[in-house]
Amino acid sequence: MRIIVHGVGAIGGVVAAALSLSGQEVIGIARGGMLDAIRAKGLLLDSERGHEVARFPCVGHPNEIEFREDDAVLLCVKGQDTAGALADLRAAGLTRQPVFCCQNGVANEPLALRFFPNVHAVTVMMPASYLEPGEVAIHCQPSFGIFDLGRYPSGHDEADLAMAAALERANIPTLVRDDAMAPKYGKLLLNLGNITGALLPHGADCKPFDDPLREEGKAVLTAAGIGWTDVGDTERRRIHMKDREEAAQGRSGNSTVQSLARGTGSVETDYLNGEIVALARTCGVEAPLNERIQALSVELMAQGGQPESLTEEQLQEKLFG
Repeated sequence: MRIIVHGVGAIGGVVAAALSLSGQEVIGIARGGMLDAIRAKGLLLDSERGHEVARFPCVGHPNEIEFREDDAVLLCVKGQDTAGALADLRAAGLTRQPVFCCQNGVANEPLALRFFPNVHAVTVMMPASYLEPGEVAIHCQPSFGIFDLGRYPSGHDEADLAMAAALERANIPTLVRDDAMAPKYGKLLLNLGNITGALLPHGADCKPFDDPLREEGKAVLTAAGIGWTDVGDTERRRIHMKDREEAAQGRSGNSTVQSLARGTGSVETDYLNGEIVALARTCGVEAPLNERIQALSVELMAQGGQPESLTEEQLQEKLFG
């Protein structure tokens, strides 16, 4: 199996580097400074093992790859970039090879199924950072994170077992599940607080805002008849994802904060809080808190996407009135 990592950023970078360092055949798809750096000097992974440089082929577009039958794609782009990435993969010749959606939110898998028949859901628990072009860091130990995966919409197959084995060899403990969307909905609930970390100053107490957003999210999932698996403070997470204290200072925040810091021009909020809003509208209930925080993310991007734009008092007034 050859693994193609589409989106070599924080998560994709750690995964690509870890797989390559474990001896797995990898091709990366990256852009800009990250692409140039990997081609010039490889990808540096900062972990509890020290600084390791992974060297693997990296391209700027799927059309630079001659796809093989034994390829598998790890889709690591942000949700707002999924449609374009899928279209590019199809145009480049990908057909029935497995596509694993290693992304936040739950909208990627049904979208991928419009393009490809062989789609897999992946719940990613991995506190990673894109430090600078050519350098990524993982902020937990002894493992690089934990993944849950399985076929979408349900079940599992040989591709799941093979991918799990490859990830295990790369120090990413992976559980193959027949209900792979259940932990993805659990992760969605956690990610409802991503935008508050971007709106508030670094170090602010986000819990008074995040908890109500998540409770509202749970109520909406319940109203929609959707079950979820708690992926928060689990025993598995405590065993595999202990904090790297020496690296904590270098962590630049959650995925939304990192997108803003890098000036990517977009955030995932429409596919996180917006997912709860859409479900609420579909089943005839309300989600006012997630709707308001989604609107605040729109305001943030309209103002140039400058993070840390509100005080706690200001967010309190805007969110709760």
